[in-house]
Amino acid sequence: MSEWYEESFGEDYLIVYKHRDFGGARREVEQMIGWLDLPLGAKVLDLCCGMGRHSLALSEAGYEVTGVDLSEPLLREARSQDGAEEVTWVRSDMRRLPLEGGFDAVVNLFTSFGYFEEDEEQVKVLREIHRMLKPGGKFIIDFLNPAHVIRHLVPHSTREDGENLIDESRRIEDGYVMKDIILTAKSDGTPRQYHERVKLYPLEKFQEMIKEAGLQLKSVHGSYNEDVYLAEDSTRMIFRGLRP
Repeated sequence: MSEWYEESFGEDYLIVYKHRDFGGARREVEQMIGWLDLPLGAKVLDLCCGMGRHSLALSEAGYEVTGVDLSEPLLREARSQDGAEEVTWVRSDMRRLPLEGGFDAVVNLFTSFGYFEEDEEQVKVLREIHRMLKPGGKFIIDFLNPAHVIRHLVPHSTREDGENLIDESRRIEDGYVMKDIILTAKSDGTPRQYHERVKLYPLEKFQEMIKEAGLQLKSVHGSYNEDVYLAEDSTRMIFRGLRP
């Protein structure tokens, strides 16, 4: 039986999340460049790169970028973008990367974490980040803030995108944020259903897992505006640190 992320990150994902624009990724990368403080030409791994928005922006900024994702449809979209030939694209599970490491930085963005049921599986991802980094190499993990998600959860919404009606239902259940998505084509009325699930890790537990993986946490931001993380108010938990 396929895992939810193997089913959900396909062609229809590009419809549901088409509003995620490349301009926004460039602004986020500008902030990350300041945080990472790397020389031009530094090797950067974008772990779970999706359709390549941040990988391409990092490449444009002068870094040697490798983008990794499990989804072939999303990688295909990434490869179709202007400048994609400057990035090395790799299809892989984030827990077992077919790479040697030696990166100056690893970034894991837009809540591309917490997909698995067992904590140990999430720690495997963090251990791979450790393995990919050279000593002194830096990481950024951009995760949701559970308290903000719980407080601002919209249980149900609908919208139209071209020929598709998008129906999204959200709930908190057993320590996860769940989303059920139904896409219905206006032309034939046939629904296509998907499920997303992310484990809600509070700050303290995330810190424990980072330490368990041998990484060193330096700071936590509440957004890309370099806000200090506030447990009840911040929209994100953006972890910055390094491999000792």
